[in-house]
Amino acid sequence: MYQLDTCFAHSARLGNNQSEGRPVAFAKLRKGLAALSMGVALIAAATPAMAEIKVGVSDWPGWVAWYVAEQKGFFKKHKADVKLVWFANYTDSISALSSGQLDANSQTWSDTMGPLAKGLPLKAVLVNDNSAGNDALMVSAKIKSFADLKGKTVALEEFSISHFVLATALAKNGMSQKDVKVVNLSAGDAAAAFMSGRVDAAVVWNPWVNQIEKSGKGKALFTSKDMPGLIPDLLVAQEKAIKAKRKDLVGMIRAWFDTEKFIRENPDEAAKIMAKVVGMKPDEYKVFLPGTRFFDAAANQAAFNAGDAKSLAAVAPEIAKFLLENKLIDGKPDPSKGLDASLLTEALGK
Repeated sequence: MYQLDTCFAHSARLGNNQSEGRPVAFAKLRKGLAALSMGVALIAAATPAMAEIKVGVSDWPGWVAWYVAEQKGFFKKHKADVKLVWFANYTDSISALSSGQLDANSQTWSDTMGPLAKGLPLKAVLVNDNSAGNDALMVSAKIKSFADLKGKTVALEEFSISHFVLATALAKNGMSQKDVKVVNLSAGDAAAAFMSGRVDAAVVWNPWVNQIEKSGKGKALFTSKDMPGLIPDLLVAQEKAIKAKRKDLVGMIRAWFDTEKFIRENPDEAAKIMAKVVGMKPDEYKVFLPGTRFFDAAANQAAFNAGDAKSLAAVAPEIAKFLLENKLIDGKPDPSKGLDASLLTEALGK
């Protein structure tokens, strides 16, 4: 599910170029109204038009779902003037947000830590989803428990979310990374190495998890479902965009709750829309949906409640610890500076 540049990143699959700009219509006025026309034109020129909010999107179900919101008219319903900007390379979207080229971006909580550590004014305003099974530690039939994993070879993308999943799985079972031999391979190569028997285990994401299970050559010993709250996927906005385009962001949040409900109640139609965006067949794309826990309003309220054990604030130290230990970020981030629950509260009318 993820690849890494300087910190965690979602893996991009296929992208569609989104068109820039909109056609503008001009009306012709009668000659007798020329003077009035000139005056109106001057007033219009002096009044800047409110620009749409530009939001980066990459290939992950919780983010591709924004196209469901667009196509089903949920943005329009909630008066959110949104332009979705597709990024085939996820890490480019992180850079675009950090440099101010985007108003908001679809990115992980982990990938927001680096910019926060540098003092960039970014705020998480919505949780789209948590990985809830789409990432998994796959083992052969001979490995029945974590004790059997000791001394074995595990293939994964080093320092990626897969690496974080392994580190968390081992820690939860009284082991450390020193107890296994890590082989650094891309997710596809890791899955191939595992299915050919060249390694004892592999940490991969869907569709490889599903392919390994269907092959009968492996099963999941641990999945992202076993680490709730630790792989959150977010809508992160520039602080200046929150001030200037708050109405659109609040409308986006309201549109998201309609989207979550639509996906839950109409998974086939949702999968059809999302699959087209990334160039997959709907049946193939549906594999991703069960392992993605799309967040509704209640789940978002819990995520922004610092007192909740699985909230963004509560899980941040564990995520930051992994990033710091592996020298993936410079400096210690202050998670509290990267959270803004006020838009959620406003969207819910509270």
